[in-house]
Amino acid sequence: MMFRKKPIIIEGIRWNGFNFQEVQKFIGDKATHNPDNTLTISTLEGNHLAMIGDYITQGVKGEFYPCKSAIFKRTYDDYQEEVTDSSSQS
Repeated sequence: MMFRKKPIIIEGIRWNGFNFQEVQKFIGDKATHNPDNTLTISTLEGNHLAMIGDYITQGVKGEFYPCKSAIFKRTYDDYQEEVTDSSSQS
């Protein structure tokens, strides 16, 4: 059998080694900045390590996970909300 992943829109941020305040604003106290410039992310399954270049994503239940860049790029596309111009609907 084959299955297709349901299309969902997620929020995420990429850890670049310098944006801990931005990451912390996104996920709150779920991230710890380590001396080796990695992040420890508290997830539903325990702590996971995020390396520079990894994305931190928010799951459908509000939980957070690190995701390797290569996997993220194969799984997700950029998303821009469609903006409807009400003046063009006449």
